[in-house]
This record gives sequence, structure tokens and C-alpha cells, in this order.
Amino acid sequence: MKYIYYWVNERNIISHQSATIRGWKNISTHGLLKIGVDYIGFTHNKDVTFLNIYGKIITFDNVSIGRGCRFDIGGKAIVKIGKGTYINPFTKVIIMHGLEIGEYCAISWDCQFLDEDFHEIQYEGKKSSDSNIIHIGNKVWIGSNVAIYKGTTIPNGCVVASNSVVKTKFEEENVLIAGNPAKIIKRNIYW
Repeated sequence: MKYIYYWVNERNIISHQSATIRGWKNISTHGLLKIGVDYIGFTHNKDVTFLNIYGKIITFDNVSIGRGCRFDIGGKAIVKIGKGTYINPFTKVIIMHGLEIGEYCAISWDCQFLDEDFHEIQYEGKKSSDSNIIHIGNKVWIGSNVAIYKGTTIPNGCVVASNSVVKTKFEEENVLIAGNPAKIIKRNIYW
């Protein structure tokens, strides 16, 4: 059997046989969730996908998660992924608070989403974040090897250049974001 199909209590999930899903009962689908089944030329059929879900993942319409991805979703966390969004292989999603990804987003390979420091450093003048939740708007394209950290907001229509490190709340739509730390480098872009 090449793929494993889950349809239990209205969970509509197709998974590659090299995927391990812990907590699949914590996945709520409103459409089809494909895990490691879409063809991407640089993956191998033995690349392992691992989803460790203590919190909740909610997907809307059709969503695709690539081979080799790693998800660790904490007990109080909620991850929402909008329709038509795909996450390419080898992306890591470590969420302890929350992640919202809009509709029709393209997330390239080897990205990282992390909303928790795990080990806190104290220093004079340190500003505290009012929210750790990461918000990604609709039709956002995130290039390969991008790291997105707690409290980040990326509005609709934005593109994040490869190898960028994002830890800011951006407000302007349709901009090109790049660098470390990431900043706006072009405006009025469309893809």
C-alpha cells in the first residue's frame, strides 16, 4: 500500500507510508489534507514526515504538507491552515501558542516556524511580546530556508525572500520582505 488513508470521524487525510502522525485525532479537516503525497522532485520515498500533535491542527479545504516535514504542536496550541496552502518538504513547525496561515500560501522547503523561546534570557530593557502567535495572511509566498519567529505578522500578498529571519509584525500588504532581521525592500509587488 503506497498511501494510508484516514477517514475516521470526518478526518479526511491521505498520508505517505513513511509519515508518522501522533495525535491524528487532534487534526480537524474541512477538505482533504495530503501529507507527503504530492510529487516534489528532490524528495526520496523514504523521507520521513513526523507530526506530533498535542494541541490542534485545523485545515480548510485542500492543504498539502510535504515529505520530511516535522510538526510539534503543544497541548494548548492551535494551528490553522487555509485552503489551497501547501508546505513544501523539510519544513519545521514548532508551535506552543498558535499559528495561522491564510489561504493559497506557498511555503518553500526547509522553512522554520517557531513561536516559543523555550529558554528565556533576562536583560535590562528587554521588551516583552504581547502575543507569541504567528499570523500569515492570504497568498503569502515564503522562500526556502526562512525562519519565522514568535509574534510575527506577514500580511496578504507578501513575499519573503529565501534565507530571511522574520520576527516583526509587518502591516503593509504586497511587499517583498528580506534580510536578517527582515525588512521591507520592495513595495507594490504581486505574484
